[in-house]
Amino acid sequence: MFCCDHNAVRSPMAEGLARRFYGSEIFVQSAGVHNDLEIDGFAIAVCKEANVSLDRHRSRSFEEMKEWGDDLSSYDLIIALSPASQRLALELTRYAHIDVEYWPILDPTGMGESRAAKLDAYRQTRDQIVERLVQRFGKPRTKNQK
Repeated sequence: MFCCDHNAVRSPMAEGLARRFYGSEIFVQSAGVHNDLEIDGFAIAVCKEANVSLDRHRSRSFEEMKEWGDDLSSYDLIIALSPASQRLALELTRYAHIDVEYWPILDPTGMGESRAAKLDAYRQTRDQIVERLVQRFGKPRTKNQK
């Protein structure tokens, strides 16, 4: 489980990249502390460059997961990509046997003045996630990965 503040940029990018790299080898989902934003268009664009489609992603919060019957105890690991999501993940798993890791990934929203500069910031975030995925889970096991 990947989580960030809004499940609109970093955690969906991590979810999509992990699925692309590791296929059905691992079960991956994502959530946010809040669900008040739709998937970010720049996140969609830079993931498309890596052959990852985020077009169908629908943002969801931890609260919605609970309402929909998605039990956190079914996950072995929660990777928090923001300080707020780390705090909430630690709080929600206080009595569970679920590891929580924190990956300090750049939040690219609000960075860059031009479209090109914004895309560069989002690429930097994507590339940080790729680097951390490879460090944690090993080299990608599917074809055509970035």
